[in-house]
Order: sequence, then C-alpha cells, then structure tokens
Amino acid sequence: MPKYEHVMIARQDLSNTQAEGLIEHFGAVLSDNGGALVDHEYWGVKTMAYKINKNRKGHYAFLRSDAPAPAVQEMERLMRLHDDVMRVLTIKVDEHAELPSVQMQKRDERDRGERRERR
Repeated sequence: MPKYEHVMIARQDLSNTQAEGLIEHFGAVLSDNGGALVDHEYWGVKTMAYKINKNRKGHYAFLRSDAPAPAVQEMERLMRLHDDVMRVLTIKVDEHAELPSVQMQKRDERDRGERRERR
C-alpha cells in the first residue's frame, strides 16, 4: 500500500484538544476508506511566514499514513472543506522514517556552542 506524509495547519483560535481531535477525525476517515494512520505528531502552535485567512499563527500537525489513493483523496477533500483547516500538504514517500520528525527533535546544546559569537 502506498505511504504518505501529511502536514496540516489548523486555525490558531482552536484549543490543543480540538486540534488533536482533528487528527483523530481525519485518521478515522482514512481507516473508513481502507487506509491506516501509522503515526501522528502534534507540533503545536507556530508562527507562519505570512498571514493565511487573517491568521498569523496556526496549529501544525504531521500525519503518516498507509492508504490507497482514493482514501487520501477523500481525506484531503474533507480537510479542504473543513472550516478549521487552513492548509494541507500531502507527499507520497517510499518509506516512513522511524525517528521523530525534524520538528520534534531537540537541538543539542553543543551545536549552539559551535556557532560564531555575536558582536
């Protein structure tokens, strides 16, 4: 079955539980259409580079799925129709990475020490 990665941005005025509820809702849409939500990460509220629908911030979520193409298309269709979801990005990948995503990894303190000092 094809493997996909999805990034979703929800409105900033939602609570954390409502944003995580969206992840569960769209995971259920995938499973109802013959797919499976392998893993998901809630990245939290982040500032965006530019305004989207008059919002400066948004709840970011990352989903990994194994699903047929019609299930992914249905999930994307429902995401685009949902009032709380501002943007969606879906990418087809060969394999899912086992490590946490780059957004969830902590930076080592020694990496910061190697930087050049500010003047």
